[in-house]
Amino acid sequence: MFELLTDIGLQLPGCAGTLRFGMDERTAQWAVATVADVRDGWVCGARWAFSAQYRGLTLDAYGDTTGRSGGHQDVAGLAGIGLSRDPLTLAGPAACAVVLRGIDLFGYPTAEVSDAFSDSLPPTLRLSGSGLYLTSVSVQAQSVPAES
Repeated sequence: MFELLTDIGLQLPGCAGTLRFGMDERTAQWAVATVADVRDGWVCGARWAFSAQYRGLTLDAYGDTTGRSGGHQDVAGLAGIGLSRDPLTLAGPAACAVVLRGIDLFGYPTAEVSDAFSDSLPPTLRLSGSGLYLTSVSVQAQSVPAES
């Protein structure tokens, strides 16, 4: 189970620890590597990024962002974390829980998740998915810029 800690980061499955906003790349990769193979990634405006696959989910993390282009705010260390589902598993609940405030975001239909949170989602969190179930969730160290 992954647990989103919106002001802190992401609790990893088992005893793998927590990805904390501000942590350096090596420490973040080491924590994730205890549960999955880590692969290099790329995010525009970030000095480092990586991803990992775990039970039908993709974990993406990036850090050391600069706001030159306006896409990110300046953040030292881990700046953002995303979890997305394998497209082939969108017809039902995900195999691995992704929990926020005791609710499995990928375990219930999108409408039920939306009703449970109403308008109480933190500004650092984004939920995505227009189908029956959510497809991705992301959390950032700073407030997410409003979409235009």
